[in-house]
Amino acid sequence: MTHNYQHNLDEVIEKIEFTRLQVSGHLIVKIVAVSKYNTSDDITALLATGQRAFGENKVQDLITKSEILEELPIEWHFIGHLQKNKVNNLIDANPSLMQSLDSVELALALDKRLASKGYGMDMLLQVNSANEEQKSGVNSEAAFDIYQEIAERCPNINLKGLMSIGAHSDDKAIIKQSFEDTRAIFDKLPNDGNLICSMGMSSDYEMAILCGSNMVRIGSGLFR
Repeated sequence: MTHNYQHNLDEVIEKIEFTRLQVSGHLIVKIVAVSKYNTSDDITALLATGQRAFGENKVQDLITKSEILEELPIEWHFIGHLQKNKVNNLIDANPSLMQSLDSVELALALDKRLASKGYGMDMLLQVNSANEEQKSGVNSEAAFDIYQEIAERCPNINLKGLMSIGAHSDDKAIIKQSFEDTRAIFDKLPNDGNLICSMGMSSDYEMAILCGSNMVRIGSGLFR
C-alpha cells in the first residue's frame, strides 16, 4: 500500500490554518506526528515532506527508532505514560520534549536522575482534565498547585506547559469542556510567551485549537 504523506500533511495543515485564523492570526500551532504504529521507513517518508517532530508512546520504541534514524534532523517527543522503572531509559533517550509528566513522584524520580547526568529536560505536565479513571495525568483541580510544586522542587525539569487528552466521549460538548478546562489552567501559569498547550489528536484537533491549543498530536491523520 502506498501512502501519500505529502497529501496527508497538506490536508492537516490546511485544516489547522483555517481553524487557527478563527482564533488569532498570531497563533502558531505545532504538529507532532504520532508514529507509535509506524516504522522508521514511514517516519523517513513523512520527514521528507517537511514534518520534523515525531512522538512515541513507548520508551523502547523511542530508543529504537531514534537510534536507527539518528542521522536525520528529527525532534523526538515522548507522549506515553512513563513507568518509574523506565526513568533511566527515557533520560538516556533524551527526547526534545517529554509531554506526559503525570505526578510529583515521577517528577522527583526524573529530576534525581537528571541531576546525576548533569542536564535538564523540557517537560509538559499532563492534566487529566475530564478526571477519567482510565487516563494518566493529574487531576484538573490540583494541576496548578502540582505544576508550581514541580517547578520549585525539580530544578532539572524545565516545565514548558500542559498536555491533555480530550474527554473520551461521543458528546462534543463534553470534549470541548475538557479542552477549555485545560486551557483555563494554562492561562494561570507564569508565561514568558513560549509555553505549550498540547491538546488535540486526529479526531478532535480542530476543536482543541479553537479552545486554545498550540500543539497537536496527530497519528492516523498523517500516517494513512
